[in-house]
Amino acid sequence: MAPPKKSKLPKPLPDGFILTDTEKKKWRLGKIIGQGGFGLIYLASQNVERPVAGDTEFVIKVEYHENGPLFSELKFYQRAAKLESIQKWMRSRKLDFLGIPTYWGSGLAEYKDLRYRFMAMDRLGSDLQKVCDRNGGRIKKATVLQLGHGLVDVLEYIHQNEYVHADIKSANLMLGFRDPEQVYLADYGLSYRYCPDGVHKEYKENPKKGHNGTIEYTSLDAHKGVAPSRRSDLQILGFCLLHWLCGSLPWDKFLNNPNQVQESKTRLMDDLPDSVQQLSVKGAGTDEVARFLLYVKSLGHQQEPDYQHLKHLLVSGGKGKLDFSPPQGSAGECSTKVSDPPAKGKKPGRPRGTSKAKPAPPKMEDDDDYDSEEEEEREMKTKPVDSRYIRGPPITKPQSQKGSSEKTSYLDVL
Repeated sequence: MAPPKKSKLPKPLPDGFILTDTEKKKWRLGKIIGQGGFGLIYLASQNVERPVAGDTEFVIKVEYHENGPLFSELKFYQRAAKLESIQKWMRSRKLDFLGIPTYWGSGLAEYKDLRYRFMAMDRLGSDLQKVCDRNGGRIKKATVLQLGHGLVDVLEYIHQNEYVHADIKSANLMLGFRDPEQVYLADYGLSYRYCPDGVHKEYKENPKKGHNGTIEYTSLDAHKGVAPSRRSDLQILGFCLLHWLCGSLPWDKFLNNPNQVQESKTRLMDDLPDSVQQLSVKGAGTDEVARFLLYVKSLGHQQEPDYQHLKHLLVSGGKGKLDFSPPQGSAGECSTKVSDPPAKGKKPGRPRGTSKAKPAPPKMEDDDDYDSEEEEEREMKTKPVDSRYIRGPPITKPQSQKGSSEKTSYLDVL
């Protein structure tokens, strides 16, 4: 039987279907509550004798066994997001929270001659994109800076563990199910091991792989077909912060033309800090984001960022509660003096504040850089996943839950 096409969602598993993970823990599936580009998300419970309650704190992601994104996400959690590593790192930084979702277990299953891969996770709440949509595309400045501050911590952790996220955007930022004050960077299906065994991937432009990522935010390196790196993650974050502040980006009208998006981003980065400082809506200045992007511009491809400095650039956001209520006034266009070329008959971009562009394809490096699936499967079998948890309420749960671009000066502008 031919394997299912990777671009299709899997055929749903029935309500009440029982899954057994690699550590022999059993999970009962409930109703489907969401879907991604390649998989379905079910409510789940470890109480297999009763139907899954609507307020359960677990979900299970399910994809066809042949698909790549969930497999990549599993490898990220196995290699980079182990409980001991996260807790030790948090203690060293004196952090009470780190926005990486909790992993509970994984395994394979069969149903009606089809093979599935699944992963059990803590249930999360709404995504930040819904907040943006409700607010006309914008988020209050103090909240934007607080979000950026917390995301720098997350990126520092995963970067120190040899990975980059490569697809930071509001649709991949999830509020806590019980506590919306906790925001998680989710979906590591496109995560990339940029520094395997401490050896950084070289800077290599590949036009055939150009423009990978979500077009609004993807880095200039990605536009050139360069494999993701720490600086590209941070540039993506900078573009997100700018979008959340303004409700739009200068290249929104070019989203159907990746080359024009790249040109517009290049002009914005070349003309920093003025190109960003002049973008403001209803008095929400962008100086902090301008300095953030200016520092990112100064980084070499293989250079380790100064994460504490990046956090310092965002400290004016304060440490109060996150406020997701609408900013005063409606979302305004980010206008810039940087001259953009006409759209040349292209259809106008989507409304401000949305993020529905096509996500990056799963592979972002040469085929010979990938571990074979057979090797990865053997590794998963020989190295059981630690399924202990990072956080969670006191209910019965399983016991076991880390160049080519030259450095440029920015200090005189900061």
